[in-house]
Amino acid sequence: MDIHIVRMTQKYAVEALCWKYEKPYDFYNNVLTTSAIVELLGGGYYAMVDSSHRLIGFFCTGRSAKVPAGDRNAAYIEDCVDLGLGMNPQLTGKGNGDSFLKRILHFIEQEHRGKAIRLTVASFNKRAIQLYEKNHFIKEHQFRYKGIEFITMKRNNPAI
Repeated sequence: MDIHIVRMTQKYAVEALCWKYEKPYDFYNNVLTTSAIVELLGGGYYAMVDSSHRLIGFFCTGRSAKVPAGDRNAAYIEDCVDLGLGMNPQLTGKGNGDSFLKRILHFIEQEHRGKAIRLTVASFNKRAIQLYEKNHFIKEHQFRYKGIEFITMKRNNPAI
């Protein structure tokens, strides 16, 4: 899969916010609102597009990648690059996740040399957890938020 990383645009933000995932992944569905668009245009979000500029997915780093209850549960004490990501639901479950994640990790590792990368995933999302473990993420903390259990996972990023 040919993936290019570009700054998030309003067009890509609106498209991503309209994606609809099948159960149980519908937990990740968003609502298209002005505040949601503003969030995605806030600077920490990137769009991932193919060579025809079709939106494959997106990712963010920093505060936007954290689940609010994680702070209250000491899940985010260590200084890491927090990563949040989403893939076009038409592409999920078809073996695209590994190249998608590797492209994001390469980008972050170049931008944040030597800093560990952390992500937070809903514990029911076994497909994602398996992908993250395959890419050397290790489970760290568990906490609940709005009735859902979350897991933080960390990957060390060696200095290059």
